[in-house]
Amino acid sequence: MAKNIAVLVGSLRKDSYNRKIANEMIRLAEGKLNMEIIEIGNLPLYSEDLDENPPLQWTAFRQKIQSADGILVVSPEYNRTIPGALKNAIDVGSRPYGSSVWPGKPGAVVTSSVSSLGGLAANHHIRQAFVFVDVPLMQQPEAYIGNSSKIFGEDGKTVVPDTEKFLQTFVDAFQKWVEKF
Repeated sequence: MAKNIAVLVGSLRKDSYNRKIANEMIRLAEGKLNMEIIEIGNLPLYSEDLDENPPLQWTAFRQKIQSADGILVVSPEYNRTIPGALKNAIDVGSRPYGSSVWPGKPGAVVTSSVSSLGGLAANHHIRQAFVFVDVPLMQQPEAYIGNSSKIFGEDGKTVVPDTEKFLQTFVDAFQKWVEKF
């Protein structure tokens, strides 16, 4: 039976290249993994003051992550680090203290950038945050997708065959990683 994967997209932009990459990976995983994008842009900023009576958006997000068999993050790099909405989502899921929804869920990280570096710094910062909340991350293959503005056509489909091939390799490796758990 296919595992359920929560996909977090770090970019909130409507025409985000990262959302397009996530959608391409969802397509490539069809029949292998049930992948669903879990929206993070509607999450109120985390504040411990709200833990006793959490916003409904927090509760719904935590339930979706709790019920997932694994986590896939597809994110850009903002100012050489994690986008604020993604960091907030990680924080919301990790609280209140002792009630984190993250521990033990196998995960993977894909970053992309319009530059040639492919979000390298963000990838490592995301990994650092997930190590702390006890998400075992797939080590190989690593995914830093550079020049992301040049890999999609008007229809949002991958137009660079090598990119599609790489994403398929990544999805297949991630499926094996998730099945180990």
